[in-house]
Amino acid sequence: MKEIKPTQKSPSINWDFAKLASDEQIERAAKALEQNGIQTLIAEHGEEAEKMLFDLIPEGAEVFTASSQTLEQLGILEELQRSEQYELVRDKLKKMDEKTQNREMVEMGATPEYILGSVHAVTEHGQVLVASNTGSQLAPYAASAANVIWVVGAQKIVRDVDEGVRRIEEYAYPREDQRLRKAMGVPSGINKVLMVNKEIKRGRVTMIIVKQELGY
Repeated sequence: MKEIKPTQKSPSINWDFAKLASDEQIERAAKALEQNGIQTLIAEHGEEAEKMLFDLIPEGAEVFTASSQTLEQLGILEELQRSEQYELVRDKLKKMDEKTQNREMVEMGATPEYILGSVHAVTEHGQVLVASNTGSQLAPYAASAANVIWVVGAQKIVRDVDEGVRRIEEYAYPREDQRLRKAMGVPSGINKVLMVNKEIKRGRVTMIIVKQELGY
């Protein structure tokens, strides 16, 4: 992966990576993910994906939501708040003092019972790529969360790892950079990247692939 340095404006976006995968590509990726230890569900649309997600989370579970345009687009964060059936880690973090409780806050975010989020690329060979500006979601995704649920739009399916890296560099990063500059006035960055080739603990990670464009 080449080094991408922040510039005064966001890089151009390769919109080819917004194209939805075919049903055949989705099936190949889902089969490969299952072989690599990642339980995979396929949803026709966002409403079905939302139902699948909540069916996976038991009442009273501790839930942490990673920053995700996919979850925001589906209204998952608002639904979690409305349900009042879960222990939301973010609600606990809001009540804590970052100056005096920073270490405890980091630990809470890193080791939740359930973490919900998305990824930036899924290969037809069942590999998963996640890029991050800060890296805060990568540890729980990789190992420290007890359960991981990823909701993934079908436009994120790519042929192989090389194409997945290109998707991050040419599509996901520029779009997030634009969003962050507009919202906070600062650039984003591909500072840390997680690649999951296989999940050893079966049942720990579930991916819901949705046949519509979600997030980036």
